[in-house]
Amino acid sequence: MLRMEDDRDIVVFSDDDGNEFELEVIDYFDYEDQEYAVLVDPDTCDCDDDDCECETEVYIMKVLVNDDMEEFLPADEDKMDALSAIVEERLAAMDEEACDCDEDCDCDCDCGCSHDEG
Repeated sequence: MLRMEDDRDIVVFSDDDGNEFELEVIDYFDYEDQEYAVLVDPDTCDCDDDDCECETEVYIMKVLVNDDMEEFLPADEDKMDALSAIVEERLAAMDEEACDCDEDCDCDCDCGCSHDEG
């Protein structure tokens, strides 16, 4: 089940024992004519720090659209290496977009943006 919560896409899953848990969709992308979603546990980190270094488990799911419903299925194992590389690149780009530094910044903030690569 997909629901919108404070402009966030939250998906409710059930495990093998019937226990419900939520994952947040943070990105969608296409690979080999198939749509995929990147999901994270929205409760992993409680800090409100923009520079948060908390470890977050990332899930990559295949998205099938049936009428108006999205169905989230595990990604194919044989594609996981390529999918993981795409997700890492997309997440790094998201982090760089979130950086407030400018190109001439020498703040040693270790934010990962282009000025930090030198």
